[in-house]
Amino acid sequence: MSFRRSLPVAYLLVSIVAATHAPGRLHDNGGAGSTGSYTIPLKRRTRFQALSLSQLRGTRRHGKRPGSRPGSLGSLGSERATPAPVHAGSQASEYYGILSVGSPPQDFEVVFDTGSGNLIIPSTTCKSDACSMHRRFNRSLSSTAQDIAFADAPDDQVPPDGDRDVVTITFGTGEISGVFVKDHLCLGDICTHGDFIAVTEETEQPFSLVPFDGIFGLGLPQMSQAPHFNVFDCMIRDKVLKKNLFSVFLAQNDEEESEISFGEYKTSRMAGELFWVPVSNPGYWQVEMQDVTIGHQQQQLCKGGCQAAVDTGTSLLAGPSEVVGALVRRLKVAEDCSNFFSLPELGFVMGNHTLSLSPEDYVDRDGHSCTVALMTMDVPPPKGPLFIFGDPFLRKYYTVYDRENLQVGFALAAQS
Repeated sequence: MSFRRSLPVAYLLVSIVAATHAPGRLHDNGGAGSTGSYTIPLKRRTRFQALSLSQLRGTRRHGKRPGSRPGSLGSLGSERATPAPVHAGSQASEYYGILSVGSPPQDFEVVFDTGSGNLIIPSTTCKSDACSMHRRFNRSLSSTAQDIAFADAPDDQVPPDGDRDVVTITFGTGEISGVFVKDHLCLGDICTHGDFIAVTEETEQPFSLVPFDGIFGLGLPQMSQAPHFNVFDCMIRDKVLKKNLFSVFLAQNDEEESEISFGEYKTSRMAGELFWVPVSNPGYWQVEMQDVTIGHQQQQLCKGGCQAAVDTGTSLLAGPSEVVGALVRRLKVAEDCSNFFSLPELGFVMGNHTLSLSPEDYVDRDGHSCTVALMTMDVPPPKGPLFIFGDPFLRKYYTVYDRENLQVGFALAAQS
């Protein structure tokens, strides 16, 4: 998930969820049913010290109501990343759009987050102030809603007076609890049915700080509660997409509209050629990176190879502490910004391509103070060591997430 950073960086916590089933490649075997594409405009809110969803991703634990069957959720391991601040950050943005749930549809504003794998929506059974500040799903108003008992049986409804699982997701500064519901889910004209977490309890902090209602996880199924909780895979299962991919364009300013497109990508959003990098470790949309460059010179910092997760749910750029520390020393960004206009480009080598960021992208300028906009984040194996490419990277590069071929596409974004 991705709420933007308005909390102390020390609370940063990223959930690395162990795979519960084989990743495989997903192939559409054809069949009846209409297919299409749909583009959702994203609202953009810029504020100081915005909250990052990376700070909210956390460990999960599962409680059973009395009498429920043991072990119904399987074993979902999680490993914590160890963060440390390199800078405080001066400004960040939040991007979110509309999802409709139920029959008749109830609309919610959600963050589309490639760094998590579940749909999480507040429900009317949640009475906390944090929940009351947001739109909540009313189960009784949807004729198609079904209460689901157990995550590993996503079509089995809760019997009368029966038991059901409760999931609790603990974050760095709070937690939510929720139950499982199955219903119709629509992004514009693209509709499917799937399971989601309906929040029944949540703490005031940090959820009262966010402007959006919920989180739409777009990570790969290894990050989902169970297969039917991965809404994008549900769309592919129901054959409602023209192509089994989605794409993201984040605008630099409010004069241009940000968007996420399901079932297509747009050459009009590209200022350069699109190239593809295979997913190296499914779960995150994670790719292999050969090295880091400064002023187009490779720095030999990825001994044995680096990994990078493309994360639409965070305002962060982050990387392993050893590598980031070396970059900060070599970039030599003056604290008083005196050398800002002579700073080199910072690049990330993927295959035969280098994705470069200018000083405007990787330096935070707050008045007359400059700091490198890179955090250190030590993600343990097997997912790490790992770079996180958040909003600063995604505003520079248009990205395409190809589920069928398990690859990520990159192209220079056509910013106005």
